Amino acid sequence: MKKRLALALALSSVCALSIPVAPAAGAYETPDAKAAASEAAAMALSDMSDAFGDKQLKPGQYLWRDVSADAGAERVVISLSDQLAFLYRGDTLVAVSTISSGRDDKPTPTGIFPILEKQPMYRSVKYDNAPMPFMQRLDQYGVALHAGFNPGTPASHGCVRLPAKFAAKLYSVTEVGTPVFIGT
Repeated sequence: MKKRLALALALSSVCALSIPVAPAAGAYETPDAKAAASEAAAMALSDMSDAFGDKQLKPGQYLWRDVSADAGAERVVISLSDQLAFLYRGDTLVAVSTISSGRDDKPTPTGIFPILEKQPMYRSVKYDNAPMPFMQRLDQYGVALHAGFNPGTPASHGCVRLPAKFAAKLYSVTEVGTPVFIGT
């Protein structure tokens, strides 16, 4: 219960920030934001077991269950160490998916980030016009959630790659401003 209360307080303080469209560099990579994101990632594993049992996901797989939008606002939680993404509505886990995050030389940043921009089809300006379907940008440097190759290990240039069908479903329920907690 203490962990849920701490996460709720962190979440409410992030939502109360009135997040700007273009945050200053590192604004959401503070030690407190990183700690709250890592706490959320650890809690999500327990919630996964409660919601879906002992299912083990292989690269490219996801689980999704129907949870009413009345359950609360959406938030996304990313666990870099487990290579998993979680979607919540309020305190209820809706979905879990495998991911592929940034490699050691191009790590995915940790902290709490609002979705800044969404485009159903985007092409990377930095990386040879690479396709980024269902792109949801998290920072001013190009880090985003998007559909892409999902080998089950960190393999991106810092983005969080999602299985294509999961990326499409996630894109359909999030909004600009939805918080994304990226923890270790």
